[in-house]
Amino acid sequence: MNARPPRTNRRTFFSFAAAATATACQSSQLKAQSGPNDRLKVAFIGVGGRGARNLNTLVSTGGIDVVALCDVDSRFLQAAGEQHPRATRFRDFRKLYDAMGKSVDAVVVSTTEHTHAYATMPALQLGKHVYCEKPLAYNVYETRQVTEAAAKANVVTQMGTQIHASENYRRVVELIQSGVIGPISEAHVWVSRAWGLQSEQEAIEHKDRVFVDRRPSQGMTPPDYLDWDLWLGPAPQRPFHEVYFPGPKWYRWWDFGNGTMSDLGSHWNDLPYWALRLDAPRTVESFGPPPHPEIAPASMTAVYEYGPRDNLPAVTLTWYQGTHKPERWQSGEIPPWNNGVLFVGSRGMLLSDYRKHVLLPEEKFAEFTPPPLKMPIPASHHHEWLAACRGEGETGSPFSYAGPLTEANHLGNVAYRVGRRIVWDAPSMTCAGCPEAEPFLRRVPREGWSLGL
Repeated sequence: MNARPPRTNRRTFFSFAAAATATACQSSQLKAQSGPNDRLKVAFIGVGGRGARNLNTLVSTGGIDVVALCDVDSRFLQAAGEQHPRATRFRDFRKLYDAMGKSVDAVVVSTTEHTHAYATMPALQLGKHVYCEKPLAYNVYETRQVTEAAAKANVVTQMGTQIHASENYRRVVELIQSGVIGPISEAHVWVSRAWGLQSEQEAIEHKDRVFVDRRPSQGMTPPDYLDWDLWLGPAPQRPFHEVYFPGPKWYRWWDFGNGTMSDLGSHWNDLPYWALRLDAPRTVESFGPPPHPEIAPASMTAVYEYGPRDNLPAVTLTWYQGTHKPERWQSGEIPPWNNGVLFVGSRGMLLSDYRKHVLLPEEKFAEFTPPPLKMPIPASHHHEWLAACRGEGETGSPFSYAGPLTEANHLGNVAYRVGRRIVWDAPSMTCAGCPEAEPFLRRVPREGWSLGL
């Protein structure tokens, strides 16, 4: 097992966080190793699904050479290879780094959640710029290691929360930080997706990708195009079965993902985390059906308490997924949007989703005219990362920001799985007085897999 990092006190932890943020801002202005006017040599790890979209989007921006492709699924690797015949192909990203690690400028990681850290860490240790899909890593420990490695590497990083680059999110952040609805005492985030442990009828009603309520007793023969052992990566060994693959079936299984919380939480909790300048929560408590040892819930609620920070008051952030909704939503006090973020201030409320927002009550703000938007709006999240790799501007979701956000999302699941309110000690990565949380904060990787620490 990887050694536990040395304990630090709270002041030291937040000094590191501030330093990491400053480093990220500095690193996002660095020029790529090949120079600002040269093409970036980029390796893509994971080229199916979201990985294929990342590949196509980044290529369409121009100015990059696809030099390496990697996927455990030969169908995706073949399709990407036909589009980029000069790229060297790999099934195992460890071999990619061994063969080409020194000859690439940047790496894009679009693998499954449980291998994010293992595909990302070698790039950081080699001093390469990294774009990694959300969530940043599989658990709190891996997330912290990636965050610290990025700060040490002083390279350009971006977590793939594409909506972070949108005009709507930036407008909401500026409105909240301008004080238009006064100091914020509470925020609520809800998403309608209900995938995970539930009844078969509920799975049908909620359009879940698969119904399953226990681990299969018998395995199946993996398809010829899939290297199942490589797909498992650092996760515990188990036989292949169609309830795990293809994605996103896997994300409900605790061994491979963390359900809706870590997936959509990366997008939706991003907005209050950004607007309210949140850091590490003091406490977290979760509610839902009895925790299952193997499968994440379809519906649950998590309540985070954050202390004062940056001259801002303490705030409570509540997350709802699936059938769970805020009381104001259920009572009709706010519009019943399927998904939303609600900020509650002393002078009013602001409700937002991905594309739109509204100040409430609407009659109170009928004459309000927002000031011009100050934050620049990039062409896209991907453009922003490539520009920063060339020394032009900064990324919006560097690992110094995305790491603490990802940790907080994971803690919602930790509180749910231990079945009690946890008091979080961020510097030591421990839940005070709750040793049973330890297996959910970190795990021993399967033999042959290491973060290289």
